[in-house]
Amino acid sequence: MADAIVNLALEQLAQITAKKIKEEVRLVGNVENEVENLRRNLKAIQAVLVDAEEKQVKDETVRNWLDQLKDASYDMEDVFDEWNTEIMRLQVEGHPEDAPAPKQKVPSFFPCSCFGIKQVVLRRDMAQKIKELNERLEIVAKERHRYSFKETSTETSKPGQSTSLVDETDICGREFEKNFLVSELLDERNEEQKDLPVISLVGMGGIGKITLAQLAYNNDKVKSHFDTRVWVCVSDPFDEFRVAKAIIQGLKCCTNNLVELESLLQHIHECISGKKFLLVLDDVWSEDYDKWKKFYYCLKNGSHGSKVLITTRKKTVASTMESVNPIIVNELSEEECWSVFRRLAFFDRPPNECEKLEKIGREIVAKCKGLPLAAKTIGSLLRFKKTRDE
Repeated sequence: MADAIVNLALEQLAQITAKKIKEEVRLVGNVENEVENLRRNLKAIQAVLVDAEEKQVKDETVRNWLDQLKDASYDMEDVFDEWNTEIMRLQVEGHPEDAPAPKQKVPSFFPCSCFGIKQVVLRRDMAQKIKELNERLEIVAKERHRYSFKETSTETSKPGQSTSLVDETDICGREFEKNFLVSELLDERNEEQKDLPVISLVGMGGIGKITLAQLAYNNDKVKSHFDTRVWVCVSDPFDEFRVAKAIIQGLKCCTNNLVELESLLQHIHECISGKKFLLVLDDVWSEDYDKWKKFYYCLKNGSHGSKVLITTRKKTVASTMESVNPIIVNELSEEECWSVFRRLAFFDRPPNECEKLEKIGREIVAKCKGLPLAAKTIGSLLRFKKTRDE
């Protein structure tokens, strides 16, 4: 959970600093250095979180250290939100140099307009908040050395790997979407199929694309319909060799120590000959058609009824992979989101406690904006909070 929070903080920081901000809404002093230190401290902490999450189970001091980190991260989110809001507000209001020239000359002893005063106050206020945040985070970052955590490189580690496994009893909603996707996978109306159908699930991160794909992949009708099913997490970058080897492993074929991409693709071509297969390519980011077409040509050797299912955040990826009519995965309804949150946040609580916390719980769920991942993450974090204030 701490890793998810730190990732969010780093993502927010990157989004804000990537904006082309005019001088009027930049920060004062050496805040650029403070922001860079903030990023460096977050990265240093991120590198030990895998080990810290494991050790907290038995070590209360590590658990306390993670709580310190979470508190600092929540405050960071608030500051980043405020910074981002003020940047947008000032940009909407306009900048002094964009305004028409005044009819009456402003006396030289009047140093700035009211707008300029607001800018200075904002810049100084934000600068101070970021400085204070950095001081807190630096303490947390230094304290990590006390616990002899093992470091995981944040630059070279492999992307998180999804799997096809899912517990259907934990899923709320998505019944219509699941049934529609299953019907698409089973559809064989095109008897003279020349092209390999590519079905795509498109939606923002945390919206539930993977869960939906898992539900369809493990559906009993889907299992019996296809001769073989393969699940591959692609992620970014699109590593052609890794993806090819993963497909071969999923097909339960021997690679015979193949090292050339051409040999791997030829092997896939042979392994799927005469088989009706379902291939799931999860978390696809690449818009490079040349990379995809190499796989597409060898996969066309499967028998009639074979399907490829992809999940992606980008419609352009679905288009690149020639997916017709992508399935857009939308937010959960507020009631469905509440069910996800309640199952975790209210787990094993007495009824009278649940009753007292329901109002604030629903207010929190409203801020999740229908994102199941947000509801799950926050619900898990609040499981052991006993009071409304907590």
